[in-house]
Amino acid sequence: MTPRSILAITDFSLQGGHAIARAALLCAEHRATLRLVYLAPPAEAPPPDAGVRLSHHALQLRQRHNIHVHAATRIDFTAADVAREAAVADLVVWGTAPLRGLRAWFSAHPAIQMLRACQRPVIVVRNPADQPYQTLMVAVDFSRVSHRLVELAFALHPTARVELFHAISTANEGKLRYAEVSERAIQIYREECRRHAQDRMFTLTDSYDARRNRLSSSIGRGDPARQVVVQQQNTAADLIVVGKHPASRLSDLLFDSVAQRVVRDALADVLVVPNDFQPASRGSAVKRLATDLPVRRVKAGSPRLPSYPNPAALPDSLRLFTNSPAPPHP
Repeated sequence: MTPRSILAITDFSLQGGHAIARAALLCAEHRATLRLVYLAPPAEAPPPDAGVRLSHHALQLRQRHNIHVHAATRIDFTAADVAREAAVADLVVWGTAPLRGLRAWFSAHPAIQMLRACQRPVIVVRNPADQPYQTLMVAVDFSRVSHRLVELAFALHPTARVELFHAISTANEGKLRYAEVSERAIQIYREECRRHAQDRMFTLTDSYDARRNRLSSSIGRGDPARQVVVQQQNTAADLIVVGKHPASRLSDLLFDSVAQRVVRDALADVLVVPNDFQPASRGSAVKRLATDLPVRRVKAGSPRLPSYPNPAALPDSLRLFTNSPAPPHP
């Protein structure tokens, strides 16, 4: 999906300024229109000249980047208010000051809250927008959604380098030890998980053979959210692309989704993509989505999936080491 309309959210903080600058760069790169919206910080009154300041920013960006910029005349106070503005945008660029204290730990990031009301990709901006993104890291789990995340990364920045990263969860290893499974069996299980991840990563990267000169991949092991943050620090990627599964407010609060933890802990900008996101509601946007996505080249027919399921995703992993034979390796 190539963005044709972008919504920039600011609270006039430092991050808000970075978000406006980043949105302007994206608009200039994709010839998109930009709309500026002010979101008041929680429990704070907006400045009386908020509308004038937005108009001033719009005029500056219009002259500097030669793009179409519009400033909203209303003031938004909640993420739900912003969701109404985002309903007609292809991409949202979020720039608000980070939450502090207990609020940061016991409430979801405002961008995550907005995703529940409006299924739009959101870039949470933290760093200055000195130049277009040069390196993107896409967190993949090998589901069908992963292909959509990769395509979105390529469409967002056609010349950037893209790294695909997958973290092998070790959650089931604790269950195996609790069930008193031998260390040898756990080692075999760990190796099966690694081989499965390598096979799926090869299948995924092979689908983008035409862009292999700017595509790389890596595999980590451990908590997915933490490994994504660590890998970004190792590679110095400019932008992390991560999917967001549908979840209720209570679920996000109790279980702290991977996307939410990455948004909270990452030092880089983060693009959060709802798994079931849709383009802007205009009919032209739906038609545009079908034509803008790059064509995926596949060698020798359809992508070959491994003939056995992901061991790390099996809740009854003990079957690997009891009566069932070891899964075949192609």
